[in-house]
Amino acid sequence: MEFFRIKKDIPFMKHALIFNVISAITFVAAVFFLWKNNLNYSIEFTGGTAIEVVYKKPADNEAIQKTLAEIGYSDAVIQQFGTAEHVLIRLPAKEGKDGDALAQAVFNSLCQAQSGVMEQLSDKSQVCHDAAKNEPVVKQSVELVGAQVGKELFTNGLKALLAVVLGVMAYLAFRFEWKFAVAAIIANLHDVVIILGFFAFFRWEFSLSVLAGVLAVLGYSVNESVVIFDRIRENFRKLRKATVTEAINNAITSTISRTIITHGCTQMMVLSMLLFGGQTIHNFAIALTIGILFGIYSSVFVAAAVAMWLGVKREDLIKPIKEKDTTGGAVV
Repeated sequence: MEFFRIKKDIPFMKHALIFNVISAITFVAAVFFLWKNNLNYSIEFTGGTAIEVVYKKPADNEAIQKTLAEIGYSDAVIQQFGTAEHVLIRLPAKEGKDGDALAQAVFNSLCQAQSGVMEQLSDKSQVCHDAAKNEPVVKQSVELVGAQVGKELFTNGLKALLAVVLGVMAYLAFRFEWKFAVAAIIANLHDVVIILGFFAFFRWEFSLSVLAGVLAVLGYSVNESVVIFDRIRENFRKLRKATVTEAINNAITSTISRTIITHGCTQMMVLSMLLFGGQTIHNFAIALTIGILFGIYSSVFVAAAVAMWLGVKREDLIKPIKEKDTTGGAVV
């Protein structure tokens, strides 16, 4: 399916150096902010306490933040969770403070702010009653994340990222040629580092859902690179007189319509998640939004250009055709 067809090939590779200089500058800036600021890891990686609070009426996040700041927890992260009445409070681990005691202190303050009376339901659940009407106004459940668990999650996340990179390289080297595999990995790592650079610069929280978004971007970006690489290989068969540069330009130009349809539809879905999905998946949607935009850019201007500079040629992908001579012997 195509919205349009461009009859004349666009000379993308003519400007490849300029585009890749821009990519290199962006990449270096991302690495700098990662080194300077580091990532703002969520309690899933650092350990801490997650408190789910349910109000009878829509929660006032600003009032909750103010209440927690008054008792010394200004670093708490407050997110809308599902509905307007549900709030997820994330508290980073503090040295010398027990997680249960910390959660209890937080709930005490929230209950007092509602002029209520607490009731213990279980070890991890409490309810705050309206003293006058004797009806619940705030409910709480607590989940503790140990530092060791957080470290294991972080390590497993890095292993997953490494496994994806190695898997992609093996697949592309098998399906195409090692030069394409190297080019695709450079382009994909370019996307990942830039996503992480944005999170480091703006100090957005980096959680497991964001890590899932980064892994999704890896697969998504590889898919676009594979489409272009496949068209390049096809051009090497069809356009026998075309140079490598001309074959690459034609491959990118002929897939533009498909790129607009695929990425446009995906981006609309991701933007709807970003705008209307709520705070719980907000950072996940941000990671996907940045990744999809840079994934298109890297597949066209980074992956294809790097493959060209690595010296990919027709003979790398197309086996020579053998013909029989008049004596019955095979010649090339």
